[in-house]
Amino acid sequence: MIALALAAMLVVPMAGSASSINSGPGKASAFVPPSLLAEATASPSKMFDVIVQGNRDRSVNDTGKEVTNANGSLKRSFLSVAGVQASISGKDLLKLATSSKVAAITRNVPVRATAYQDSTMWQDSTDMAIVQNSFDPATGEITGPAPQAPAIAIVDSGVQQRSDFGGRLVASVDLCSLCAGAAPGDMEGHGTMVAGLAAGSGAYPGGAPNAPIVSIRTANADGQSRTSDVVAAADWILQNANKYNIRVANFSLAGASDTSIRIDPLDRAVEALWLKGIVVVAAAGNHGQGGPVSMSYAPGNDPFVITVGALDQNGTSDPSDDTVPSWSAYGKTMDGFSKPDLSAPGRYMVAPTPMDGSIAKAVPGRVVSDGYIWMSGTSFSTPIVSAAAAQILARHPNFTPDQVKGALMLSANYLPMVDGYSGGVGEIDAGVATTFDNPPNPNVGLYQFVSSDATGGRSFNAASWAAYLASGASWAQASWSDASWAEASWNEASWAEASWAEASWSSNVDSMTSSLASFAE
Repeated sequence: MIALALAAMLVVPMAGSASSINSGPGKASAFVPPSLLAEATASPSKMFDVIVQGNRDRSVNDTGKEVTNANGSLKRSFLSVAGVQASISGKDLLKLATSSKVAAITRNVPVRATAYQDSTMWQDSTDMAIVQNSFDPATGEITGPAPQAPAIAIVDSGVQQRSDFGGRLVASVDLCSLCAGAAPGDMEGHGTMVAGLAAGSGAYPGGAPNAPIVSIRTANADGQSRTSDVVAAADWILQNANKYNIRVANFSLAGASDTSIRIDPLDRAVEALWLKGIVVVAAAGNHGQGGPVSMSYAPGNDPFVITVGALDQNGTSDPSDDTVPSWSAYGKTMDGFSKPDLSAPGRYMVAPTPMDGSIAKAVPGRVVSDGYIWMSGTSFSTPIVSAAAAQILARHPNFTPDQVKGALMLSANYLPMVDGYSGGVGEIDAGVATTFDNPPNPNVGLYQFVSSDATGGRSFNAASWAAYLASGASWAQASWSDASWAEASWNEASWAEASWAEASWSSNVDSMTSSLASFAE
């Protein structure tokens, strides 16, 4: 149980699957998960900790007023999401749900980590070692030190200040509402491991060892966070990105309840980061079963972000024999997207961790030397891709997140031992990815559903996207027609047909349109 509990940070917005709420007098017009609606009805005096999202044409202040008008108590307002965290009674929650100004009310519940499973040759197999210096793309010869990488934000259990990071841990922020009175740092050890694989420079260096690190703690010693704390972390990154030059945000976490990108606040939060120019990298999750499973877990279900699966290197640095461990999840989201987008080594990964953290105490047999431990999981594949993204931005600082994602996907190594799209388009090749000057945009089709508000901010328009789904249009035609993709080494695989074909959308259209009708409207 400990191994399963400690794997990848697991955000568990235990809101249940999206369901339609009948509208009309006295009925909810906002989206409310059926389980929450039923409990509020059965327990009118019980207080509920919730996240309330306003309609897209409403400000956060408007949403806050709706909450207070319904006798709710405001606990936090968000920037990346047009919503607030609130405490409200069951009776008043039902009242609030009838407001036409409220889009969704979802639980704010504890979130927990997934399952862990020394792949010290990962730097060679991902071509990461070469990008830790400047090199001649034509010859591969080292020409000098690597250019300075931007900062990587680690949203996790905190990062221990240690020699692996030198003076590059430039900020440590504690947003963990479950850590009241706890000592600063990393009580679990998970966040330090993730930071070490992304940007460590000690005995077991990470992929971008000159990148500054920003630690945002949301999880306690048990690996638990609250959804609201993770959304608040996205807010903090938005507000401080320029100050610390944060260009990459690592979320080694995944939800445990099926959800749609139309209503999940964490999806909205990471989209806000992406549309502001910050590359978001998220774990695919460790709930795999050796075949396709549901991938409807925020934030890795979001089509904009880079979702990362894990690979077993089988003891070699040659990508051609790499395989996908059975626990590395892959499949389709309820919105029709195939995930992960690509993969990176994630088995037997050695990384720094505090010896007094709960992980090291739980599995002392995995300590390889004082201050270092091995673990497995998509949590640890994710920072490898975050490091690669930082290395791309070090050389192409004007790249958008879409270009970074395109460069990583275009350069990915085909995996002959992997079936279908279980490893995404393939294994990252950081060296090749840094050489593209104008990579294709894998998200090009999504931007027809992005709208600007009065302040110039951009957001994903769920209503127009729902209308597109209902039309039965082919996503493959919208998103994968760029001729540049023909250069990809994974072109011989069946990724395009398996992942983005019309069938992967049409099978979801009817049920999604009906089940989320109240929200989309």
